[in-house]
Amino acid sequence: MTATTTEKPAVLQIGSLLPVLENWLDERYNVSRLDDAPDAAAFLAEQGSRFVGVATSALYGISAEQIAAMPALKVISCFGVGVDKIDLPAARARGIAVGNTPDILNDCVADTAFALLLDIARATPEADRYVRSGLWAERGQNSFHLGRRVSGGKLGIVGLGRIGKTIAHRALGFDMDIRYHSRHPVADAPWRHESSLVELARWADFLVVITAGGPGTRHLINAEVLDALGPRSFLINVSRGTVVDEPALVRALVERRIAGAGLDVFANEPFAPAELLALDNVVLLPHIASATEETRRAMAQRVIDNLDRFFADGTLISRVD
Repeated sequence: MTATTTEKPAVLQIGSLLPVLENWLDERYNVSRLDDAPDAAAFLAEQGSRFVGVATSALYGISAEQIAAMPALKVISCFGVGVDKIDLPAARARGIAVGNTPDILNDCVADTAFALLLDIARATPEADRYVRSGLWAERGQNSFHLGRRVSGGKLGIVGLGRIGKTIAHRALGFDMDIRYHSRHPVADAPWRHESSLVELARWADFLVVITAGGPGTRHLINAEVLDALGPRSFLINVSRGTVVDEPALVRALVERRIAGAGLDVFANEPFAPAELLALDNVVLLPHIASATEETRRAMAQRVIDNLDRFFADGTLISRVD
């Protein structure tokens, strides 16, 4: 069966997706939207046997219970790289193919990581507020506090995957000294591997977190790591909120035990910890690292291409191992 036959494959959409992606799905497939059902569980109990494909996102994922309710399910196509909200063991047990959208968002996430790094080191959001509030005019030239130099600094990267490598290449333009932490050294990586995350934090001026989410990395950045980072160094997180022990981070920021943080992700999105909202040593973004028109459209295209390829020949362009 292909996506161009008269009988379109039945695909379940979980959560809202980019409008252009929803349009493309409607053109190619017989789509039902789980959000339209008053009772999602009852809908799947009644209709779940129809669906051979699922379109979801890293935000919504798909649970083991949802997978179990779709006995004919063959493929899951995810908008995003993160698959920590997809129950992969349940999918693998059934031989269900899972696709995501890697590589496409490397540049934009790396750009955002560096934007946060520069913003928090040079206090640019705070400086903007300083001018807008009239304090600069009131207090005069040279009244704003000094920032931290980025060029020539020491950059520690937690997770040297595709995006981590792209961040490292950005850092070369700032003549930064680069080290990284991962479970194992990365083949052909020219930068020093640090087997101890605590020692990497102790060494770094800037610690950028870009490791995968999920149970295996939950609270990887804990109080010990933050204490090692110390009062002159900064944390930047563009991975998942769960990777950081958020209460420990809040305490470290409030007590100024680290210099500051740039955060694009949080443990309980869309909510950021209230204690951080009044602090000037933190820059907060609403999970927008990949949120450019070009990247999001390319991600949407990959979701469609993964589905189209699967229904054509049973393979995926980008399959999650």
